[in-house]
Amino acid sequence: MEKLSHLLKKINVISTINEKDLTVNGITYHSQKVTLNDVFVCIKGYKTDGHKYIKNAVENGAVAAIVEEFQEDVEIPQYKVENSRIALAQLGAYFYGEPSKKLKMIGITATNGKTTTSYMTNEILENEGLKTGLIGTVAIKIDETVIPAELTTPESLDLQNYLKQMVDQNVSHVTMEVSSAALELHRVEKVDYDIVTFNNFGREHIDMHGTVEKYFDAKSSLIRNASERSVAILNLDCPYSSSLINKTKATTITFGVDNTEGHFYCKHLDLSTGRAKFTFQILKPINVNNIDISPGEFEVELGVPGLHSVYNAMVAIGISLLSGVSVTTIQNTLKQFKGVERRFEFVFEDGIKIIDDHFANPGNINVTLQTLNFMEYEKLHLTYAIRGERGPKVNKENAEAIVNWAKKLNIEEVTATRSISHVTDKDKVTEEELKVFLEVMEQANIKVNLFDELPDATAYSLANASSGDLILLAGCQGMDYGAEIILKQIDEMKADVNKVNILHP
Repeated sequence: MEKLSHLLKKINVISTINEKDLTVNGITYHSQKVTLNDVFVCIKGYKTDGHKYIKNAVENGAVAAIVEEFQEDVEIPQYKVENSRIALAQLGAYFYGEPSKKLKMIGITATNGKTTTSYMTNEILENEGLKTGLIGTVAIKIDETVIPAELTTPESLDLQNYLKQMVDQNVSHVTMEVSSAALELHRVEKVDYDIVTFNNFGREHIDMHGTVEKYFDAKSSLIRNASERSVAILNLDCPYSSSLINKTKATTITFGVDNTEGHFYCKHLDLSTGRAKFTFQILKPINVNNIDISPGEFEVELGVPGLHSVYNAMVAIGISLLSGVSVTTIQNTLKQFKGVERRFEFVFEDGIKIIDDHFANPGNINVTLQTLNFMEYEKLHLTYAIRGERGPKVNKENAEAIVNWAKKLNIEEVTATRSISHVTDKDKVTEEELKVFLEVMEQANIKVNLFDELPDATAYSLANASSGDLILLAGCQGMDYGAEIILKQIDEMKADVNKVNILHP
């Protein structure tokens, strides 16, 4: 129970109607989740507006509402604010006791790699013996309890609730993915971060934000708004990330895989097998928040493949060192860490190699194909699921990214699929999307073996692969079942003596 007047002191109320001093039970922004004596906060989303549901909320027991516009024919007290999303974040933080101030909060943003970096970091911290929380695209983890995630970053009220549960469970360190949507929609408005990171930036979410500039403005706000008591880890190889060095109050720690001017450097990188080995070099002394890190170096071997995994690991190592984790724990964890499904995942290695990658956007595509350029194999078989319902522009850019690597990787043909039976209606490939993909390939003189169905595409690639070759299963929703299908097809091949030589040289 909480006095409404106490809650209202935490937000900037512009004006009120039907004002009363009430005692309230809780706060909610979803009319169907209202219980008796709740405050209902009307927030505006991309698809709907909470103001439309205020009468439903009242019917379910709401006794007061926070609004941006007063609603007629509603008799409960209404408190008008400029931005109800900010108000929701402020109310949630106060109601749950400002839990982020009682935790070591680690916020990770990037266009690509947030999930893998978060899991990598969490596993290192766990193996050091710390009680951890994890918030991201796949799940919410509260010590040993795991809850399926609905959003990459939860709505502010839910987020504060999860953080309160973590405090109650004596969690010490929380690693969380911070999406651009969460930043723009003020979901992390009242989260007090200790470490923030910005690894890379690409064009993935432009449609949501309108322009590249607005997307970067949203994403970079995690760094720009960081407090003077926090640390920001920035990637010198990414011009967008490095541009933020002097635009934050946080202490900045920098790293590079190519650039040698930062605090950390990736030396002697070996990607010949696809799984990196390198020397993590500490070039400059660091003294921040009672943590002293002296210059030196140590060897790192990754259990997950890909050049992008090197960048993710550089961030995870930096976070871990700043959290006081031992070098031995870092080394052992990174060697054993198996990654996140469909992030440059080796799904088969016996005669031929098969890699499964979600290949979502030009940033993903470039780093994936750049990794293949480091690797040793005979021939590449690119099996690509065209992106459905994302528009011709996205598919044109993805196709152009493939073409840009075609000569370096000797890509003369691509096996493509619409995956008709393996996607929902919201991911069906349109004629316009197919057309623009085929046009880009034709202009580059790349042959396209097009299949309507995913199993036909994987079967074709298998049939044309020889020992020592590499098959890349590439694509988002349309390739989600690709690994499962091709592994089943391999099992069937093993019974055929005429095809065993592909699998066993």
